Amino acid sequence: MADIDEQALGERIREARKRVGISQEDLGRVVGLDRTVVNKIEAGVRKVTALELSDIAAAIGVRMSTFFGEPVPALVAHRSSQGLDTADSQIDALLAQFANEVAFVASLGVGELGLDAADAIPSAGITQPSTNAEAEALAAKARVLMALPAGEPIRQLSDSVARVGLMAFSRDVGKDTADAGTILLPRGGVSLVNSHMKVGRRRLALAHELGHYLIADAYTIDWRVADHPDQAVPMESRLDRFSRALLLPATAVEQQWREQVARSGERSAAILLASDFRVDMATLATRLKELELVDNETADLVRKYRTTQADLIEMNLYVPLEELAGTTVPRPFARAVLRLVRDERISRERALDLLQGTLDDADLPHGRERRPDEIWKFVS
Repeated sequence: MADIDEQALGERIREARKRVGISQEDLGRVVGLDRTVVNKIEAGVRKVTALELSDIAAAIGVRMSTFFGEPVPALVAHRSSQGLDTADSQIDALLAQFANEVAFVASLGVGELGLDAADAIPSAGITQPSTNAEAEALAAKARVLMALPAGEPIRQLSDSVARVGLMAFSRDVGKDTADAGTILLPRGGVSLVNSHMKVGRRRLALAHELGHYLIADAYTIDWRVADHPDQAVPMESRLDRFSRALLLPATAVEQQWREQVARSGERSAAILLASDFRVDMATLATRLKELELVDNETADLVRKYRTTQADLIEMNLYVPLEELAGTTVPRPFARAVLRLVRDERISRERALDLLQGTLDDADLPHGRERRPDEIWKFVS
């Protein structure tokens, strides 16, 4: 942990308080301090006791270590660019939290985390796509990096992006906020997907964040993935194209669309493709249009198609567990945390905190049973 002075500590308290939208007066009321005292603490004029700091952390909803740990460099640059007094959004705050937690686990040298997979990216010759053709090529290159077949559906995108060092978390942060965000770590990266969206949109958002990660955007928050006009935000539009190409590879979609339309019509073809590749109808419609497989009228019809229970039965469709639903943590991150618990390098309470409530204490492994000679080594 960093050794910081009262002024730096006060600034971090103020930033954390603003990120959750609590006033000095409200914070003071919760922790039993006058507003003027909270103001002096944040200004670095008055020292804060350990008990007061513990109460402040609990009131804000963070751990005390948050005030002392060194933030991720990309996060520092982002906040500096926004101004010291700019309060981050909820997704900003969560993304910062998850990035710091992944960095903490990485600092303990746990192999299960797998951030070393990111080392393959610099040698892959990746550049920012400036055309749709380059976005398609980047999608094909991403599949190679993730060891995925060129034309097959990506069953678990969150597991796949971990193969290139990107840890994908999810949390429901509500309707009127960002779709997703990404932050680069010194090695690897962290994404957060807003699980309030339906599964197809969640996967599209994560695919978009993978694009930001591969082209080394240090810190991004995306508010409406796939809604970027080419003229206004060309790079975001290229990454929208990348995300659709990643989830719906051109050759496979072209072949299956033509075959299924000939066999059972456009509606059934759309339902089968959307189910197989796990995308929403709007994404499929846009992809079919950009591959010149449908005209505008048919694309509009595809957007309106809805899969019914009867479709599931009659087409014998497989309905997998929803990916990135609710609160989730990346599988490699969870494995790394469990390894730390098993090796007794972190407490069970700390592990549960890191795992975001996705496991309870009964799920955690117990430390290995020590041999008698090891016990004597401790007491001798």
